[in-house]
Amino acid sequence: MVCGSRNHVATERGPLQSTDLELAGRARKGDRSAFHELLDRHAAFLFSLAVSRVGNAADAEDVVQETLFGAFRGLRAFEGRSSVKTWLAGILIRQTALHRRHAMRRRVEPLESGAEAESNPRVSSPAGAADTRLDVTAAIQGLSPDHRDVVVLRELHGLSYEAMAQALGLPRGTVESRLFRARRELQERLKAYLG
Repeated sequence: MVCGSRNHVATERGPLQSTDLELAGRARKGDRSAFHELLDRHAAFLFSLAVSRVGNAADAEDVVQETLFGAFRGLRAFEGRSSVKTWLAGILIRQTALHRRHAMRRRVEPLESGAEAESNPRVSSPAGAADTRLDVTAAIQGLSPDHRDVVVLRELHGLSYEAMAQALGLPRGTVESRLFRARRELQERLKAYLG
């Protein structure tokens, strides 16, 4: 499959490197080094996406491990209709949904209620870049999982609407609608910074 944009090809291939699709083809034939190279290319993206979905590094590592295992098991079914990055994002999104369901089953009520903190979100002065990043991160984490997914995939990872729709298993119109609502909600949450 030939990728439609030059930027997409450039991110998947460097000088004298195989494309993601070439590596996937070799991995399907049993070349474990090709599979590992493919995963190394996308490990940072997967980890970043996992952290944005589950909220902490420890759980994100677990989700990424499950994603990699799922990718290995599902490699033979990968037909190259989407980019490898989109395919991996889809697996990760399904894994985080499973992770959330399992976490809800074993959730223990904390000793101190966090309801008061949630009802009074901290709005800090835009004095420092670190505070701003923390506030933006908190605002994104405060979105519903559906809205957080589209914001992270589009704004932080630059996926196209088509790639987002494939990764999330949704129609493009639904993705666009969720992104529109998520952006409006973020604007409301961050209006102190937006003036």
